[in-house]
Amino acid sequence: MTPPIFVLDDLGAAAPDAVVTLDGPEGRHAVSAMRLAPGEAVALVDGRGRRVSGSVLSLHGRDRVDVRVQTVVDEVIPVPTITVVQALAKGDRGERAVELLTEIGVDVIVPWAARNCVARWTQDRADRGHRRWVDAAHAAAKQSRRARFPTVAPLATTSDVVSLVEGADLALLLHEVADTSLGAVTLPTSGDVVVLVGPEGGIAPDEVAALEDAGAIPTRLGPTVLRTSSAGMAAVAALLARTERWNGSMTS
Repeated sequence: MTPPIFVLDDLGAAAPDAVVTLDGPEGRHAVSAMRLAPGEAVALVDGRGRRVSGSVLSLHGRDRVDVRVQTVVDEVIPVPTITVVQALAKGDRGERAVELLTEIGVDVIVPWAARNCVARWTQDRADRGHRRWVDAAHAAAKQSRRARFPTVAPLATTSDVVSLVEGADLALLLHEVADTSLGAVTLPTSGDVVVLVGPEGGIAPDEVAALEDAGAIPTRLGPTVLRTSSAGMAAVAALLARTERWNGSMTS
């Protein structure tokens, strides 16, 4: 089993044999919840690609851990980058989608207020909804042992998504009646790949037309129709399996 992972924003001074201190909420979790003991292996990440492996040197009170650094690895920025535009979903399905997308390795998650979304982020609900998605991504990144956490963008309108598609190297619009299968799409080896996931009510015809005009390719996953909370994860997994991101080195 891999060591437990903790987030420390400033790992710039970490070097082999150095001692770094984990405190605050993460330190409290390590001491009080995980009950770590001297000598136990741990991993520290900054969410921006740096990963430190080490062992517990000493404990102080209920919320401070000194860690002796063993190795420091800086993960390269993966290519192609994967952005998923995820339509808002009712209940906790939006957060579930974020968790799955984070676990699978997505780089950017864009919440989309598509016309047929049942869920709506209005006024103060937009801030609360965005915070829930950020928290879900943060927790899932730790669970999946990621060193580089995904960015959760602000809520996007369809106009914003059209602009995003126009700037992408490849944009795929998941649609159950599309003629093109995901496996038939030629992937770029670098640049930005955008995957568009619609709401439970389906993407409105004029939104489909606007996205196609911007360059998005309607694409089907397979013979079954997936929920909005799982479609993005399935599509990204199928794409990543065809790239060096899952078949090459991620460190420098």
